[in-house]
Amino acid sequence: MTQPRILVTGATGRVGGAVVAQLHAAGVPVRALVRGEADFPEGVQAVRGDLGDPASLDAALEGVDAVFLVWPFLSAEGASDVIDVIGKHARRVVYLSSAGVGGQGDKPGEAITMFHTELERLVEASGLQWTALRPTGFASNTLGWAEEVRAAGTVRAPLAKLARPLIHEADMAAVAVQALTSDALLGARPLITGPELITQERQAALIGEAIGRPVRFEEVALEEAVEQMKAAGYPAELVEAVLPAQAEMLENPEPVNDEVERITGTPARSFHQWAADHAADFR
Repeated sequence: MTQPRILVTGATGRVGGAVVAQLHAAGVPVRALVRGEADFPEGVQAVRGDLGDPASLDAALEGVDAVFLVWPFLSAEGASDVIDVIGKHARRVVYLSSAGVGGQGDKPGEAITMFHTELERLVEASGLQWTALRPTGFASNTLGWAEEVRAAGTVRAPLAKLARPLIHEADMAAVAVQALTSDALLGARPLITGPELITQERQAALIGEAIGRPVRFEEVALEEAVEQMKAAGYPAELVEAVLPAQAEMLENPEPVNDEVERITGTPARSFHQWAADHAADFR
């Protein structure tokens, strides 16, 4: 593909925003799908549309060659209509899926990967050129700790020894850019990971190093964490899927690979680097 015009959904999020920034930096024409006002660099076209309203997408997709698809809902309801609309305009879709897809059934966390599994199926059956990116845990999810780090220098969470190869959003974006602008990943489902397993306790310590003051990890019981998340407004089905799946990872950790480097030519960024890049969010 030569200089495709690309529509990025989830463009105000961490991964989608990084995809927009990297495409723009590379001189690739890029549109950012937004539901409201948003600021982007000069040259990035912000277009209104809502994945919950497929009819709103036609204008945003006019003249588009490829779409970076981030699904913002916890079910696949409505996804078929969205993919149908994409297929009327574009010829390629790159879907941000999950490392949990393709594993064994009847495992903790199956509910949270179910919609990703269905989205992958719909994308693959669409007749579009496709790639499904399967990242492990997002380093940016630790931004949920930011408020208590700023207030008390403490992270209160379950599973201090849970180790995951958290991935920097810039690395996910770099892989997505390759999938959107070259044919190297057509029909592929790359599992992309961070460079090493880092425990949650160590993640907190590395955030402390990045901000120049100690951050202590205070472990809470899994049951307490479930109730805290529900009280904070997280959907019950999300809580009841995510926390047991994380507990399962104590005994069966996620794999670590070098797919980011193989695909992009640059080694995956460490969590230490991610913490340094986001230090301002925790100060």
